[in-house]
Amino acid sequence: MARWWVCGLLSLLAVAAAAAEGSAEPLIRLPTQDEHDAAPAPAPSAEEGVTRWAVLGAPPATRTTVTSFGSSCRADVCHAYQILKRGGLKEENIVVFMYDDIAQDPQNLRRGVIINHPKGKDVYAGVPKDYTGDQVTTENFFAVLMGNKTAVTGGSRKVINSKPNDHIFIYYADHGGAGSLGMPNNPWLYADDFIKVLREKHASKSYSKMVIYVEACESGSMFEGIMPQDLNIYVTTAANAVESSWGTYCPGWNPPPPHEYLTCLGDVYSVSWMEDSETHNLKKEAIKDQYEAVKKRTSSSNNLTGSHVMEYGDKTFKDEKLFLYQGFDPANVNNTNRLPLPSLEGAINQRDADILFMWKRYEQLNAGSEEKVQVLKKIKETVAHRKHLDSSIDFIGKLVFGFEKGPSVLEAPRSSGQPVVDDWDCLKRMVRVFESHCGSLTQYGMKHMRAFANLCNNGVSEAEMKEASVGACGGYNSGKWSPLVLGHSA
Repeated sequence: MARWWVCGLLSLLAVAAAAAEGSAEPLIRLPTQDEHDAAPAPAPSAEEGVTRWAVLGAPPATRTTVTSFGSSCRADVCHAYQILKRGGLKEENIVVFMYDDIAQDPQNLRRGVIINHPKGKDVYAGVPKDYTGDQVTTENFFAVLMGNKTAVTGGSRKVINSKPNDHIFIYYADHGGAGSLGMPNNPWLYADDFIKVLREKHASKSYSKMVIYVEACESGSMFEGIMPQDLNIYVTTAANAVESSWGTYCPGWNPPPPHEYLTCLGDVYSVSWMEDSETHNLKKEAIKDQYEAVKKRTSSSNNLTGSHVMEYGDKTFKDEKLFLYQGFDPANVNNTNRLPLPSLEGAINQRDADILFMWKRYEQLNAGSEEKVQVLKKIKETVAHRKHLDSSIDFIGKLVFGFEKGPSVLEAPRSSGQPVVDDWDCLKRMVRVFESHCGSLTQYGMKHMRAFANLCNNGVSEAEMKEASVGACGGYNSGKWSPLVLGHSA
């Protein structure tokens, strides 16, 4: 596929159906494909000395997305829940953030079912709906992590009420941009705020160690240059600070989703760590072993459809076994930890999720039908707003830094080890000024977060940014893309 599919977190979710009986076995038989569900693992034994907690977040489906049916992140998080539950984590110790708009979507041909693998079983059944819809916010996410029940708005009010000896596992999958992670309800989650909360959690002495996995484009920028090494927190990310992450099990790639589904079923980094966990004895596999396996599977030899899995924070406890964070599934007790995972032949840039889904949908509809006309209209609107965002940012760069230098200054990455921006408040102000005059960035526009950061890094004032935004977007009718409708992303 052409490199047009290039730039960002493919949240092409996949809903689906359990594999048909009698179909060919995959290279590795995953627990999600077993004929019978494995019995839940027993609760952690006293001698292990820890209680395991987990926060699972798949917020995607921004209000600007034409259809949220194309987002793989919710499938990823539902799958993660099943792994942790089979591993013995108690439901009351697992908090799930999920927009929950997929399983019952009219375009889901198997209502109430979500799959995360072409031959996979339903991963949606039994997943708790702790925080859904309008309850999926940055504020609630932080309150849950801090164990602050009084600060939570709506939802199950379940929080991480961890104690000093406990372990916490966080898995977050969403769209991303430089220094930011998406949320369906604005504002987004920004790196400086996340690190501040992690510092506060550490200062509260309410955990022993924490492991964080993040699936998002440019996810490394959430931690590059700002993640402390003394918080007893180990982090891995799907991509480095400047590159996209990728969706997989997509139409047209190998292996594809079931023929009736028009979306990707998962994301490369996410399915890699989960399929690794499902096929290994986690009492024998160390954190570092999974990191290396996922890193190898997520990379691509041609560098066109792969990303560089990164690690940050405290790397001193990577030799610890994964069961201390993800639990242990008794069904894997005899696994030798030598099973090779099948390669993923093809992936797609995550920021193009909605376009891919809409185009596949358009191709499938009957010629001349009203529905086909409406889908084409939505495609045109979405592409037009994308072009508007790209041209506006480009023009702002030229107005501020000159015709020749503008684009290169906005796109320039900082050197390794530096945060994406020095003044995070400035970054958020730049986003608000831009959106006030040019319309919502949307999940696609997160690709331009580095441009806003570089405006700050080069000393551009808020007044200069306003003047440039008016010059680039004056008279533009943002309509449904207006921040008055969607709220500001910062």
